[in-house]
Amino acid sequence: MRLKFISRIRANVSNRQALHSKRATANVLDGSYKSVFKGRSMNFDELREYVPGDDIKDVDWKASARNRKLFIREYVAEKKHNLMLVLDTNARMLADSKGLDEKRDLAIMSAGTMAYFVEKHGDFVGATYATATSIDHFPLKTGLDNIELILESYFREVTEDNHSDLNATLDFIVKNVRRRMILLVVTDLEGALKISPQNIKRLLVAHDIILINISDAEFAYDNMYLMGGESYMPEFFAVDKKVRERAAANRLSAMQSLTYKMKQYGILFTSIDSLDEIERKLLALLDRNKHENS
Repeated sequence: MRLKFISRIRANVSNRQALHSKRATANVLDGSYKSVFKGRSMNFDELREYVPGDDIKDVDWKASARNRKLFIREYVAEKKHNLMLVLDTNARMLADSKGLDEKRDLAIMSAGTMAYFVEKHGDFVGATYATATSIDHFPLKTGLDNIELILESYFREVTEDNHSDLNATLDFIVKNVRRRMILLVVTDLEGALKISPQNIKRLLVAHDIILINISDAEFAYDNMYLMGGESYMPEFFAVDKKVRERAAANRLSAMQSLTYKMKQYGILFTSIDSLDEIERKLLALLDRNKHENS
């Protein structure tokens, strides 16, 4: 498979930034975090002194004889993260972002960059999104080919006749996915505000949620999608000062509503305007996640 999107993601990550990414993701989304268990089916971690209640089968008799104390062999289970990309395929994503990049392209590069980070650590990546008529679900797998397939398929499904609702995708996950996951929801301001409190509450019972908001173009630019209007802005409106001011006020109010909504449910989110800020914004988001969960 030709890794077209993966190649772009690699090119968008400079050598200096790539080194920083490895350090950052190792701290906050490390694929091999450890939980300590007892038992021979796990991987050996270290020796420690016996304490009452330990299983006698875990005593290391050779080490105990050498030290004239009872020592227990302690084991760990290696666990991997499950990252599920939840992507908005609504026709709104064909409009431009604040930085004048196509929102669909920013969604691909943002989700793909996060998947690229975690794949380096052997984590599992899947995806769920709506087509114009149904839900496409990609099971959790490893490998760059898997990520490329997800991104290529998403690209094809964002069309002008796709008027899907992100809630349908989230409802599918609630009903059909049982494994604990990190849900990376990639949408725009309208899509984020439309996510129902019911779906958020149901998902947070079993999963962690991180949200990426792909920004909308400023009112003065072409290819401006009207929130709630399901149409693009007629060009002549963009030159009207009062209309621009009202649009800016509405956008600010909507962002304040989104910030309140995410804070209410303890969901970390960031807004991305352009390609050149994707990695910086993602690493800052992950760093916040690390500190809030430490």
